[in-house]
Amino acid sequence: MIGDPVRLKTAALLVLLGLLTMLAGIGQLTFWAPAETVTASAPGDTKAAPLTVIDQKLIALHEGPVKIKIQGEGNFIVATGRPDDVDAWVGNTAHNTLTGVSQDQKALEVASTDGEATAPSPVGSDLWVNTEEASGELDYTWNPPAGGEWSLLVAGDGTQPAPSSISMTFPNNATTPWAVPLIVLGIIIILAGAALPFVAKAISNRRKDDDADGPRGETTALPVQPRAGDAGNRRGAEGSSLRVTATAAAVAAALVGGTAVAAQATSTPEATTSSSESAPAEGDAAPVMLESQLQRILEQVASTVDAADAAKDAAKLAPRVDKMELQVRTQNYKIRTAVSAYEARMPVRATKLQSSVISTKRDWPRTVFALTQGDGNVVPQILTLVQLSPRENYKLWGSAPLQPGTNFPSFPVPRDGTAAVAADDKTGLAYSGNEALGILGEMLTTPDSPNRSKLADGQSSPYIAGALTYQADTVKNGTSANFKFSHTPVTNQTVVLRTADGGALVVGRLDFAFEGTPKAAGDKLILEDDSAVFAGGKETTTGMVLNFAESVAVYIPPAGSADPMKLVAATRGLVGASFK
Repeated sequence: MIGDPVRLKTAALLVLLGLLTMLAGIGQLTFWAPAETVTASAPGDTKAAPLTVIDQKLIALHEGPVKIKIQGEGNFIVATGRPDDVDAWVGNTAHNTLTGVSQDQKALEVASTDGEATAPSPVGSDLWVNTEEASGELDYTWNPPAGGEWSLLVAGDGTQPAPSSISMTFPNNATTPWAVPLIVLGIIIILAGAALPFVAKAISNRRKDDDADGPRGETTALPVQPRAGDAGNRRGAEGSSLRVTATAAAVAAALVGGTAVAAQATSTPEATTSSSESAPAEGDAAPVMLESQLQRILEQVASTVDAADAAKDAAKLAPRVDKMELQVRTQNYKIRTAVSAYEARMPVRATKLQSSVISTKRDWPRTVFALTQGDGNVVPQILTLVQLSPRENYKLWGSAPLQPGTNFPSFPVPRDGTAAVAADDKTGLAYSGNEALGILGEMLTTPDSPNRSKLADGQSSPYIAGALTYQADTVKNGTSANFKFSHTPVTNQTVVLRTADGGALVVGRLDFAFEGTPKAAGDKLILEDDSAVFAGGKETTTGMVLNFAESVAVYIPPAGSADPMKLVAATRGLVGASFK
């Protein structure tokens, strides 16, 4: 009967071992659990600089939202942009870059770069997807606006030091992988310990029954050991059992202690490169902007043009309009100031964005197309927006209404972007952009152009037909003068973006020159009121030149296609007149 106490002691120790093991698992989820967040701060002796960059690798170090606390004097801005955009805007300006976190997770690592002492204010730059402005202090929560990599720019007005007191609180990525297994193992051990006395008793009783019903055949007698030895064997067995249970207790203690250390050790976060959305595949360039950026830019462009049109003040166009569109509208204001009946240019609208064509060409200049329609737009019009350098904003270079009965080509979705093509490159295309505009210019100049079949509909295209009719009627009615017409592409304003079918849309400018010379001495040429505004008079006996700017868009089919090109959009505006 001595075995019963031994079994009870062993069972008790197993239950204790199970409890300790289960406690270790629960502890990892509660009182030994690592902190939910870790906070790292920029060193207090960080060198002053007008700009501070928070590197994308630091932002993406941990999964989940990152909280950033920024303190500084006066007003400052936090701007979100692609890493290459932030770097391009910073340029040669002195700046600090927060690149990582120290090993103890308490300090932000800072790299200082010398350079120019000041920079323009980053407020209002088109490069930023979004911005947050503050005065004195800002608690900012970072969440990526889209897939891919992002950096943050912190700056004041560009002349004063950027805020240097910056701390970042990250979600702690530490895990407790042993917690649940330890709890489950502890329960199993407790159940085993609780069941041990009953199982052992049942086995013992079965053995006694087997001994009572032993075999009745021949038996071999074994030597009988002295009784004193029996007592010694019993003590030896009991001692062995005690040693086993003592060892089990020691293992339990070591296991509990070990899991506590493990729980502490796993609290150190590890770097991760995951983001909220999938990034562009390796080798693929991200679009130069998001659709939200384009919408914001279009609204600013439309507002600027509206104000200038209403005031007939070209100076108001400067922030958002350039090249052909600036010239055409400036001259339109000049004419309308003198000739009240002269028609205004088609307004620019951003209320109905029908199509966004966003380039993946990440160096400068950058270009996007937008197909919009709104009040005053009888048909949709193609707007060409160009950004010449990182610190300049996008400006409207040209606008052209769609030709009646013409569909706008299909482009890749804006989130993927579309590739830009050099104006003289015909790789994968039936014609290069320059060739396409050259063919169009030739067709507008020469009715029987040999290249007529290369452009769909030929003279039946509304714009082409209208231009040729105007020129023919001028020659027919001008019996006392000789006339000459030319439509010449301006190659430095040509932009080409690929369409979804492998073709491309080329948008550019043609200079339309209309020259008239009297046939005989004393013959006169009479100018219209609009042309007279530029020429300084209405009559000439020496000759005259009228100048128009033509904004056009031509679809180019992919190489190998039997389809001709199509004139998608076109318009013209008078920009000058002079006497010879």
